Amino acid sequence: MNETFDGTFSLLQMLWGNIVSRRLRSFLSVIAIAIQVILVLLIVGFTSGIISEWGKRVEGVGADILVQPPNSSIFFAFSSAVMQESLADKIAALPGVDEVAPTLILAEPKNLTLVYGIDYKRFNALSRGFLFRSGRPFESSDEALADDIIAQTKHLKLGQQITLLNHSFTICGIVAHGKGARYFIPLKTAQGIAGAEKRVSMFYVRSKGDTEGTRAQIVNLTPQDRVRSMSEYVTLMSSSNLPQLRPFTRTMVGLGIVISFLVVLLNMHTMVMERTREIGILKALGLSRMGIMRMLLGETLLLTILGCALGIVLTFAFQAVLKETNPSLMILITPRWVLSAALLALAGAAIGAMYPALRAASYDPVVALAYE
Repeated sequence: MNETFDGTFSLLQMLWGNIVSRRLRSFLSVIAIAIQVILVLLIVGFTSGIISEWGKRVEGVGADILVQPPNSSIFFAFSSAVMQESLADKIAALPGVDEVAPTLILAEPKNLTLVYGIDYKRFNALSRGFLFRSGRPFESSDEALADDIIAQTKHLKLGQQITLLNHSFTICGIVAHGKGARYFIPLKTAQGIAGAEKRVSMFYVRSKGDTEGTRAQIVNLTPQDRVRSMSEYVTLMSSSNLPQLRPFTRTMVGLGIVISFLVVLLNMHTMVMERTREIGILKALGLSRMGIMRMLLGETLLLTILGCALGIVLTFAFQAVLKETNPSLMILITPRWVLSAALLALAGAAIGAMYPALRAASYDPVVALAYE
């Protein structure tokens, strides 16, 4: 037992000594692997965070059911105002419906910040209502509500004039986030801006308790429209359930593996060339091919572990800084993706180290000792 421990400790000492003796190259390798881990975690975390946070905001509206036009996107920023506002009264007349809120969805073209055009009374009745941090509901057509996150990000104050959708609005209230959009304006004003008189993008519906029964009633009333329960919608709001995002995620993951592979391949190839005589001496002293490979792959493993650890620490540091400087930017970093990023780095490094290690192991001791 002690002999095994001593042998392992000696091997680690040798590996660490080899790494320290080439500080600059080792440092650059660690940095490159860390960049790969950061790239994967931040990009995947950014997409997952946006999707997850958006699902929570829609769920926080207080509705049980969403009624949208056929073939509509689950991303409301791309919604069109094609539904007749009068459908709200027909839905409200159904026996299982408690409240209906017609909503016109607009998005700032520069940053896709969502703006809801709402009938304040009906939208507010879907849940316990807006929680005002300060101010009051809008009372005129040129007033707007902002949620506390966008207010913090944009440093908005009550009474401040802002430009939304190329129109001037006065901030009359700042409300708690989690009601779907970042800004809320009167429905009639939104319809005028969009040129969509008496039309809306969707309906939020709250049932009297029987969600599936109420959903069936709405489907019978308007079979051509898409009617989803809120639980179904929230389930869809996952990056794994969105085929449009899979190619993007896979591309970023693949890019990370390529970076790790190329960096390690270059580093190991150069290291083997520099240490040809050393490898020849080790083989002349009786070190086997497997021993040579184990030594070189061990150095790669140690560098990769250091790079992964640095990448994970820096990722969480970047997340904290971005959250502080831009509260509306959501980055979701899960333990699953932390482990995946580390395993991907290890896989790329192992593949990159394999050829140089095999080449070193196949050196003839006599030729290696004569190498200059």
